[in-house]
Amino acid sequence: MARPLLHDETLRRRLLDTAASRIAHDGAASVSLRSIAAAAGTSTTAVYSLFGGKAELLTAVLDDGFASFAASQQQAAAGGLEALGRAYRRWALDHPALYGLMFGGSLAGQVPCQPTPGAAEPSIAPLFAAVAAALPGASDDEIASMVGVVWGQVHGLVSLELTGAPAAGWSWDAAYDAALGQIGRSLGR
Repeated sequence: MARPLLHDETLRRRLLDTAASRIAHDGAASVSLRSIAAAAGTSTTAVYSLFGGKAELLTAVLDDGFASFAASQQQAAAGGLEALGRAYRRWALDHPALYGLMFGGSLAGQVPCQPTPGAAEPSIAPLFAAVAAALPGASDDEIASMVGVVWGQVHGLVSLELTGAPAAGWSWDAAYDAALGQIGRSLGR
């Protein structure tokens, strides 16, 4: 008789979500595997069985965040630059804990982990394609430079909004609309 599966995908998902939430709230250095397991309603044995240890769990949290973010960007890609920008903000506002872990650098200084090489690339690929479509004939360097400008603008606004910074006399919706409009105009769209 086959041994029953104790640590399934549902538990793996719950551990990823719990770890992201606890780390965002308390910081990676102060969160133990025991506290993550307890909050997820399981034991550390499940964490070790599914991930290997704390660094591997945190790497999985980062990879999972980038996969979710990439899926949202790929889903919005057909709508072009503005749709990508709106999907970026919507994903960040819906997943502030993951966004902070992925882009805030809070894990790197506390626990030796980084996303798996290549995990982040699918999340930026739709932006490269949209910029390339907006700038026909541009060189790869020109496209990469414009991707940096667009991403920096969008990322900066979202990061400020998530920290609770004032929107400089505007609403965040209006500030974001203005930025997306300016990006579109600068790319001749």
